[in-house]
Amino acid sequence: MGLNKKSVDDINVKGKYVLCRCDFNVPLKAGVITDDNRIVAALPTIKKLIADGGKVILCSHLGKPKGEPKPEMSLARSRSKTSVRVPGSGSRLRGRS
Repeated sequence: MGLNKKSVDDINVKGKYVLCRCDFNVPLKAGVITDDNRIVAALPTIKKLIADGGKVILCSHLGKPKGEPKPEMSLARSRSKTSVRVPGSGSRLRGRS
């Protein structure tokens, strides 16, 4: 029995909102991203969805130690790195810091 999974190549996203779960759980040291490989790995999918006319909503997390939000675990740094690498998206990338 084969897997009949669809990929971004199999769907029409033109004019639709697309919720894209990304693994932006990147390592930080003193508030600076030390390895952005996970962000870089997500870029082809994000760019394809945008190029195909989708309105992309990215979601991820950096964790919630002991169930409480921590400012040092904010995705703001990942958001900044992503907006630099996705042309034209900067003003549209938002989130809770």
